[in-house]
Amino acid sequence: MTDRLATGVSFDRINRQAVLDELPATLPRDEILAINSTKSDVHTHRSYTYNGWTFDVPPGVFAPGDTSRIIHDRLLDGTIPLAGRRYAVVGAGLGVEAVIAGLKGAGEVIASDVHSASVATATAHYRRLVGDRPGTLFRPLVSDLFEGFPHPVRFDVVTFNPPAVSTKTSDDPAVIRNVCTGAGIVTRFFDQLAERDLLAPDGEVHLVVSNTSEIRAIVAHAIGLGFHPTITHRQTWEGDNCQAFLFRLCRSDTR
Repeated sequence: MTDRLATGVSFDRINRQAVLDELPATLPRDEILAINSTKSDVHTHRSYTYNGWTFDVPPGVFAPGDTSRIIHDRLLDGTIPLAGRRYAVVGAGLGVEAVIAGLKGAGEVIASDVHSASVATATAHYRRLVGDRPGTLFRPLVSDLFEGFPHPVRFDVVTFNPPAVSTKTSDDPAVIRNVCTGAGIVTRFFDQLAERDLLAPDGEVHLVVSNTSEIRAIVAHAIGLGFHPTITHRQTWEGDNCQAFLFRLCRSDTR
């Protein structure tokens, strides 16, 4: 596995098309299927360890993979600052992001997921590993993207690692929900962020997408809605052509 930082390229009016052109094309279907060929164990009881914490993974709840850890690592090392900020993790899953946010002193943590069992699991891990902390409000929420969020609300930080793989990799509904719903889930995510004005003035979105998804179309859609992305991390793996990108996006020229 290789891990390299991008150069912090920003998407202003002059270079936005140039950076879009720099993004890789979506991988061919056969390569995507090969990358996602490992048989899913989502219907078994598992455990997951990160940063010395052990998480119980019940059937139906997905354990984080390599792209999830891109976000986890940057929350943990402070690259994505959380202290005192209102934070939402969309697709809370196991609850790793919520646990980090609570321990980092976020002012509010909304852990949302469309899957009720995942929300319950994230809540249990938060209660066990973080507990009640003065100055931090924890709010678990079952929601399809932002549909179930309270209104009005505005966030300082939002993270999302969407199941945007462009090719159907399984007939299992649980795998589809967590891996390959396609680009539409990300375009709806940005549509709702913009329409509901969910970012605070200096708020930022941290999004992971790879070239197993329609990465160029996704980023172009965000730009069309007035989001200004910066590539903050690029990761590759030995043995395949997958490239994953972590983008920071805001609604102003804040860098």
